[in-house]
Amino acid sequence: MAIFRKSIYKTPAQLRAMVEPGLITAAALEAVRPLIKPGVTPLQLDAEANRVITERGAHSNFQLVRGYRHTICASVNEAVVHGIPSDVPLQPGDIISIDCGAETADGWNGDSAITVVVPDPDRPDIVAQREELSRVTEGSMWAGIAALASSKRLGEVGDAIQSYIEANPLSYTGEPAGILREYVGHGIGRKMHEAPSIFNYRTADQGAEIKPGLAVCIEPMMTSGSDETFVEDDDWTVSTVDGSMGSHWEHSIAVHADGIWVLTAPDGGAAGLAPFGVVPVPIA
Repeated sequence: MAIFRKSIYKTPAQLRAMVEPGLITAAALEAVRPLIKPGVTPLQLDAEANRVITERGAHSNFQLVRGYRHTICASVNEAVVHGIPSDVPLQPGDIISIDCGAETADGWNGDSAITVVVPDPDRPDIVAQREELSRVTEGSMWAGIAALASSKRLGEVGDAIQSYIEANPLSYTGEPAGILREYVGHGIGRKMHEAPSIFNYRTADQGAEIKPGLAVCIEPMMTSGSDETFVEDDDWTVSTVDGSMGSHWEHSIAVHADGIWVLTAPDGGAAGLAPFGVVPVPIA
């Protein structure tokens, strides 16, 4: 019996079709970001993200995941990823990661995440530490994205992410941020999660070939302490065992004949890639 395996590489037309869900996802996150203040609940952030996505004629792809009914994941403090939005108000100094995705009517997906620290004028040291964790995590994401522009295999992306983390240890611990090992990046397209997997650390596996048609999500997940995690009793939230803080950044990226384009960034990733000497190119 013949076995047919779908290619992980997409046509230029398919990559172009992924621009819109990427921009809708970006718009939802940009609408949520200024609302992240003391007293606001993650459920309120969830409602705003859902409003933006539906008004743009799309729907939440998170709600298509079996057993999940929210538009975003909202992971607070020691929760790193997959946090369920709650009615518990955010407190000054909290660090919160918002993961969001949209699927358009024609079935293409976007997926992205940001981390924000809630202002706390009474504890500037805590805010500075958590902002540093977020900044280093975001930087490692851009290092991984930049690697897509010149690398041959996805394993080089993981090496770039880990190398960035090692080169930028957290000033308040003197150690590199912890890199989650059990949760990784992924392909994206007709489904939010597709092959291949993209590790956020070095592995012996060289990974899939980086060539035109590849659409992936680069999403480093870091902690301010140990990388050991557990799943909370809600069967979703992934939290640190040692109670250290978590941070999560993510973008969807297309590799095409002329270069790379960050689908979930309105500027295609120009600002984030500039420090790495990479200029994104729109998909022809």
